[in-house]
Parts: sequence; C-alpha cells; structure tokens
Amino acid sequence: MTARLQPDHDAALMEKVMAGDESAFATLYDRYSPMLFGMLMRILQDSQAAEEVLQDIFLQLWRKPEQFDSSRGSLPAWLTVIGRNRAISKLRGRPTQEVLEHTDGLYANTLASSQNIEKEASRTQLLDRLKLAMASLPEEQRQVIELAYFEGMTQSEIATRTGSPLGTVKTRVRTGMQSLKQLLH
Repeated sequence: MTARLQPDHDAALMEKVMAGDESAFATLYDRYSPMLFGMLMRILQDSQAAEEVLQDIFLQLWRKPEQFDSSRGSLPAWLTVIGRNRAISKLRGRPTQEVLEHTDGLYANTLASSQNIEKEASRTQLLDRLKLAMASLPEEQRQVIELAYFEGMTQSEIATRTGSPLGTVKTRVRTGMQSLKQLLH
C-alpha cells in the first residue's frame, strides 16, 4: 500500500468506527499509536504521562469520531495536533480539554512499526520526504517549526528563546508550514 492510498483507507476505517466497529478502531490504533507515542515522549519525556495522553486521544476518537473532518486534513495530522496540545497542557499542569482543532498541515512519523515491512517502508519514505522538505526551508522557519512541533514550545516561548518578536515567530511558523504542505503534496 502506498502512502497516497492511506487517507482513503483511513476514511473507510473512520466510517466503520462511527458505526461502532471495534476492529476498525483497533486497526487505527495499531497504525498510529507508535507515531503518537513517539511524539508524546519527545514532549513529555515520561512514558507513563505519554501513555495517559495516548489513551485520552484514542478514547476521544472512539467516543466522538465525528469530530474528525477529513476535508480539513489527514487523520494522523488531526491526532498529532490533539496529542501535542494535550501534552503541552499536561506539561503546564493544566487539565486537558477536548481539542476540536483541525489542521491541514502534514506531520511525519518518526517511529516505524515493525509489524509490517510495507508500512515501515512507506513511513520511512514519508520521513525522508519530510527531512528533505525541512532542509529546504530557510533556517529561521526550520528552527521555529522544530521548536514548536518537536520540542512542544508555544510561539511565545519560541519568541523568548530566539529573541524574535512574537509576530515574526507566528509568520515564520505559518510560512514554513505552508511551504512544507506544498513540498509534500
């Protein structure tokens, strides 16, 4: 299965999840939990906390699958945004809130599942494409995207760390994500 076919397959699985199909839900869990857990560990650096957030993400997906809107972005991107926001909330000691945020950005998986060589190859290709796309960004854009998405920093925290005005940081993140989207499509 190629990476291009994955969204269609995800859409079919989401329809089944909405109908209460546990095996479809289990398939999505097996597909995306390694990626999400890796991202959560990078942010939280605590396996127990990462497992709790991961459970919350998939509990939300099971209880309210209709919150996902495939016209706004891919399922892994939506799950990543929810996970990132919940992990940051957990770091700050705030109670997590259900995230209704949608995204049309792309996020790459950095942990590959050893269950299926074809899936692993597809994920490796996507990661390679993301690395090339990130390398093609101007240094300022690459830096703020890495701080936001791989270190879990807010834009205000990035502005403080880099000594850049908040508006500049926001523009760099937005422009960088738009460039990545164009490069990865």
